[in-house]
Amino acid sequence: MEKVHDALRGKVRQADGRNPEPSAGLIDSQSVRAADTVPKATSGFDAGKKTKGRKRFIVTDTLGLLLAVHVVAASVQDRDGGRRPLLWTRLDHPTVLKVWADQGFAGRLVQWAADTLRREVDIVRKQPGQRGFHVQPKRWAVERTFAWITMRRRLASDYERDPAHSETMIRWAMTDVILRRLTRGGPAARPGPKPLRRTL
Repeated sequence: MEKVHDALRGKVRQADGRNPEPSAGLIDSQSVRAADTVPKATSGFDAGKKTKGRKRFIVTDTLGLLLAVHVVAASVQDRDGGRRPLLWTRLDHPTVLKVWADQGFAGRLVQWAADTLRREVDIVRKQPGQRGFHVQPKRWAVERTFAWITMRRRLASDYERDPAHSETMIRWAMTDVILRRLTRGGPAARPGPKPLRRTL
């Protein structure tokens, strides 16, 4: 599954006039509710988002295409849960030298990435006095990727007993996004309402 997904991602990047392998990435997390079938051992409570369930960590390229995914309990802090997807990105995509992240990843994760991975994690901070939602430079693409993922009803919540199955479902969703982009020749978009048919 990963080989198929990665091969198709490279084709999208080439079609966009880029190298198949990226040189920069974006990391973010998303907390989602878990179904009753999800074991308590792999579920938790995200106090910041007031969500009981699981947390998805993803690393994407600057087009928003998936590079790494890791699913854990929602109680895991960003600075702790971000280590494994960053490590996988370092191993699978050694050309990625810089990763942008939000303030939740600041602190010891930045130093760990520099010392252990020899990679730069650049924290994109909010403007002073900013209130409400604002599109942040460098990071909007990864936020759009989460929107692509949650468009799939199966991924609006987490229903999988094994977190690894959740990661595979996310890869399948992104493979669908990539295939649509390749066949349409442009970024995937949410389909609009169907026109009403006139009846005589």
